[in-house]
Amino acid sequence: LTPIENFMRICSRDVEEKSQKFDYLCKFCDLEPSTCSGTGACLSNCSITSICNSVSEVCVAIWRKNETGFSIETLCHEPSRPLYGVMLDDYNSSTCQMKEKNTTNGSAYFCSCTEEECNEELIFSPSEYTKPDDPLTPVILVSLLPLLVMGIVVVGMFYWYRAYRQRQLNQEWEGSIKKRKPIAGGLDCSDACAIMMDDDRSDSSSTVANNLNHNTEPLPIELDLLVGKGRFAQVYKAKLKQTTSDQFETVAVKIFPYEEYASWKNEKDIFSNTDLRHENILQFLTAEERKVEKQYWLITAFHPRGNLQEYLTCHVISWEELHVLSSSLARGVAHLHSDRLPCGRPKVPIVHRDLKSSNILVKNDLTCCVCDFGLGLCLDSSLSVDDLANSGQVGTARYMAPEVLEARLNLENIESFKQTDIYSMALVLWEMTSRCEAIGEVKDYEPAYGSKVREHPCVESMKDNVLRDRGRPEIPDSWLQHQGVAMICATIKECWDHDPEARLTAHCVAERISEMEDEMDKLSSRSSSAEKIPEEGTVNTPRCK
Repeated sequence: LTPIENFMRICSRDVEEKSQKFDYLCKFCDLEPSTCSGTGACLSNCSITSICNSVSEVCVAIWRKNETGFSIETLCHEPSRPLYGVMLDDYNSSTCQMKEKNTTNGSAYFCSCTEEECNEELIFSPSEYTKPDDPLTPVILVSLLPLLVMGIVVVGMFYWYRAYRQRQLNQEWEGSIKKRKPIAGGLDCSDACAIMMDDDRSDSSSTVANNLNHNTEPLPIELDLLVGKGRFAQVYKAKLKQTTSDQFETVAVKIFPYEEYASWKNEKDIFSNTDLRHENILQFLTAEERKVEKQYWLITAFHPRGNLQEYLTCHVISWEELHVLSSSLARGVAHLHSDRLPCGRPKVPIVHRDLKSSNILVKNDLTCCVCDFGLGLCLDSSLSVDDLANSGQVGTARYMAPEVLEARLNLENIESFKQTDIYSMALVLWEMTSRCEAIGEVKDYEPAYGSKVREHPCVESMKDNVLRDRGRPEIPDSWLQHQGVAMICATIKECWDHDPEARLTAHCVAERISEMEDEMDKLSSRSSSAEKIPEEGTVNTPRCK
């Protein structure tokens, strides 16, 4: 080569080398704290860019995790030489892919690449690094373990208690069945009168149903048999299925059509008052709106003996049974009318306003329980005279008190509403007495006023009998030959007095009937076998306290 060509060749090689060296610009910072957490992609945040000394050097980044946090070191390095005891084997990459390596100082993550400033962005592969567990996690888990165990124990004890309590209730119920005395006469009625078969467990079904929580879904109920039909609703015997087994409990379902919403709501609201609970008031389970069927349901305990009217139609009762039926009815009405609970706590009095034998159920132990509160009224102190006046002339005409028939109820005194119930209860007590064997000759069952009026008399017809003629159901002299029956009849007469304020209270009636056994014993001890039983006018009835 000529001297000029040789010089040009040397210059060209120097320019090429310098140009190649300049291409290798890398981030070059000593060990610095970093915000990179070891996941995904992050920046080294190194502010220094350096030209590598040799064209063979590559850009390198090292990420470490220490006790206080994370750190990053960026530099240029010759890949043929070890770095912290690690040989770089992936430097031909254009990106900085972090890989875990074991160094002389412990574990660290390395990346190497050949593009300009390629060690600025660090890329962590999910499979390459998993963030170490927080050291607090085991401590938290260990701390929560006792609470978890305690929770399991509490839940287990709760379910055990429910199962134990249910077994105990069943045992108590079976024991009470064995203790009951046989009912005189047994079933002497046709199948038409005894459509509801005796179910010893029916009275306990409410206990099971009350344990169910069904705020969002209807209860699993299968309707079985139509047992009653009234003006507003139909009553079915039904099966309440158990969620944990194939067994079921017998319940009663009162079904209202959509247009009878007001009657359903009134009865539901009265039943929903926990102060109403009493052994002589029908036990309420729940109320449901069945949107699919377009119906409203009331679900209650089922009593297979049916209502009092059906029972009296099919049975002649003994004096003992009359005493049980009448005293339990009086106790139920007294609880409704009471303004205080037995514990002394205030209670809102309730009047039934449609008390009759078909609205009273007979339980398995031959006690009564009052039902059907569709026309019931809570005598809340907030009610005004206008509110009471708007309640209207309600009830069944046959059982309406004289003041209701002629619409002269004293709205200024809430006791006047209770007095109408007392009149109706007197007619029911008369119906009971008319079917008691202690009166002598027992005729077929007839409701109060019997054949004097039509089967379903209107208000005007009852006005003629009750107001114009001052008529009442007949009490023959033969009824008064039995001391107990004579006392019941004296009480009945005081309860259906034309003057509302002269009538007894339900509490007084309940006291009288409960004291009759003692009073009869006293009368018997003062009478010889040859003496005549006192006449109607000389019967000494127990005085109310």
